[in-house]
Amino acid sequence: MSGHSKWSTIKRAKGLKDAKRGAVFTKIGKLITIAARDKGGDLEMNFSLRLAVDKAKSANMPKDNIEKAIKKGTGELEGGQIEELIYEGIGPANSQFVLRVLTDNKNRSAANVRHLFSKAGGSLGSVMWNFEIKGVTMILKENLPNGEVGDDLELELIDLGIEDIKEEDEGVTIYSTVNDLSKVKTFFEEKEIKVESADIEYVAKEEGELKESDEEKLEKFIETLDEDEDVSDYYTNLNI
Repeated sequence: MSGHSKWSTIKRAKGLKDAKRGAVFTKIGKLITIAARDKGGDLEMNFSLRLAVDKAKSANMPKDNIEKAIKKGTGELEGGQIEELIYEGIGPANSQFVLRVLTDNKNRSAANVRHLFSKAGGSLGSVMWNFEIKGVTMILKENLPNGEVGDDLELELIDLGIEDIKEEDEGVTIYSTVNDLSKVKTFFEEKEIKVESADIEYVAKEEGELKESDEEKLEKFIETLDEDEDVSDYYTNLNI
């Protein structure tokens, strides 16, 4: 989900039961396969693959699953042709959503996504005007010196070319250009500061506030997105 709303997604992922963990592994496996297919299976040379594998490790995905997904991408193992699709739509409470879908059947996914929005009282529609693609790096407060970025660290990040830093209850979210995401991630790794999440995301230019009366509707919609194996990720304009 967009920006700091993603903290709730991270919490849910950590608390997944085994029944739902398989669906998460399927989604991440597709990410790994596409990354390996596009730019090869070398983690050192393929930053997108590194991000996908890091995500797999954070979800405790078995090593064998990761290796098989890479081999499917490089053609060493057979697998269905996976395509990446982007859908836009209006969800509950007039929320804006961008969905990243990875699928081996475009017709099935199109019907599923349309049904998900319709069931939630929404519909497919253009919202991309309110989103831009950014590099998003997230770090828990407990992994930062004294629980904050601090002036010295902030100055170093500014020198790297980051665009914004948001300090929130759970931790810090750092926004950069897509091209600078690798530099930001490497910067923290060299300082031995654990990165909770680093990814390329659709970030809302203008956020909307979620009314308490709409929370249950939105939560149900998000649950259906989490459960759909073709929906790899989703981004919203709502400040959750």
